[in-house]
Amino acid sequence: MYFIQELFTGFRGKPVSLTFNSCCDLYQEVVSKCKILHGRFSSTSWLCSPHLQTIFLQFFERIPACNYQRQIFKTTDGGTIALDWLRNVDAKKPSTEGCDGIQSDDKTPIIVVIPGLTSDSNSAYVRHLAFKMAKSGWNVVVSNHRGLGGVSITSDCLYNAGSTEDARKVIDHLHTQYPQAPLFAVGTSIGANVLVKYLGEEGVNTAIVGAVAVCSPWDLLIGDRFIKRRLVQRSYDRALGIGLKDYAKLHRSILPRLTDWETISKICCIRDYDKHVTCVLANFETVDAYYRKVSCSSYIGNVRVPLLCISALDDPVCSRETIPWDECRANKNVVLATTQHGGHLGYLEGMTAKSLWWVRVVDEFLCALNSSSLICREKIQNTTVDHPLKSIDQAPYVNIREDGLVTAFSNEPSDEIGIEQNEQLVENDKAGDSTMGDNGTVQQEQSAVTQVGPVPGPNINAMIVPVKNCLNQLISRRSKISIWILACVAITTTWPILGSALPLFFKKKLHNVFSSSSPKK
Repeated sequence: MYFIQELFTGFRGKPVSLTFNSCCDLYQEVVSKCKILHGRFSSTSWLCSPHLQTIFLQFFERIPACNYQRQIFKTTDGGTIALDWLRNVDAKKPSTEGCDGIQSDDKTPIIVVIPGLTSDSNSAYVRHLAFKMAKSGWNVVVSNHRGLGGVSITSDCLYNAGSTEDARKVIDHLHTQYPQAPLFAVGTSIGANVLVKYLGEEGVNTAIVGAVAVCSPWDLLIGDRFIKRRLVQRSYDRALGIGLKDYAKLHRSILPRLTDWETISKICCIRDYDKHVTCVLANFETVDAYYRKVSCSSYIGNVRVPLLCISALDDPVCSRETIPWDECRANKNVVLATTQHGGHLGYLEGMTAKSLWWVRVVDEFLCALNSSSLICREKIQNTTVDHPLKSIDQAPYVNIREDGLVTAFSNEPSDEIGIEQNEQLVENDKAGDSTMGDNGTVQQEQSAVTQVGPVPGPNINAMIVPVKNCLNQLISRRSKISIWILACVAITTTWPILGSALPLFFKKKLHNVFSSSSPKK
């Protein structure tokens, strides 16, 4: 049906809907200058359903080759957090030494990326975002959740949808190390829920000066009812539940408070995981109590920094019923952008599906916000922190052993990786950065673009063996069962269109064959 709708409209897409307060300075000074948000979103025509938009990204091969530089930190409760910095090669910037490669007096804005459920710095959409923002001259750091990104759990605590304490410690640490650099944050899916909840808890006391929340679940209680409502949604629920179960079983030896492993091994949905794992480790009495407590929709009214929220109305994972329209409209610091289509973190656009629409929106919005008068410069220099993190790693890379432990790599440089691939992506992205205006002219994005290339990394041959051993174990690397379930969902939802098109196609082919074989008069 979506393909037919787009066919009648000439594949122009539908306008982006913006919800904001009439006295919103954020809209007047920043969003009003964002041409992408005032245009239309037209998804890739052959990805004719939100399920294909969501699933195709997982198999997307045109992913930037991002070389990260890793920091590992210890939290006060003994937990381990991995920060992955995108190593930006820029001839204009002097080379520096340090565990993260950035000078403490660097004033370049820093973007903290909080990934979604079971995602890490190597997820496709995270790499697209990091590569795009690095091209625009930003420093990008991805804050991996506990137990993801190839780092083992070191305390009997797992991350969940309300784990704002880890985000708080990471942000405070970054602000302590780089007091002159403005801090921005981007949260995706569950990471968006964590980000908005954190901003609501902190109010004006946060070191973050601007943020973007993409495809947030908003209300987990309503979302739990939604994901069990239909067969298609239950497939997503099962795929994510199996992945979370494997994530918990991977760290079984470090979680003594979890005793009923016979029940945990039978988990096949998100709610069962939250009941037998999350509620036990986070001390919640019931699953519903946990969902009510950590849902960010009740915190959106307390956000005191510029925040852009992006959601798709056809999101197959996060229902449109959860979007807090009134709360976003009442808060002068929030602008809500909704689209008719896009799926969950999909937003693939162009005939070749080479770019993500929301990534271009984040780039344009944050660049406009950074140059506006809404950024509190005094906050950048005067905010103090109480609990800085401690580094436990002296080398920028880590090696993942078969038993899940982490050891440091040496600092010996190796050959550059992915140069040709990134150069091609830069050329393709230049075409994606230009958008068609209503008068048919091409409008170029007003953001400074700096080409970034890969930098020397660790010995790849040394990395391949341990990483391959962990690919099938870590939940961030998509289990085979989950992939097959999601593939079946895509085929089922698109079969009505394909089934109606195939007879017409073969009928024409057979007609041509018989007409050519018949004797001419």
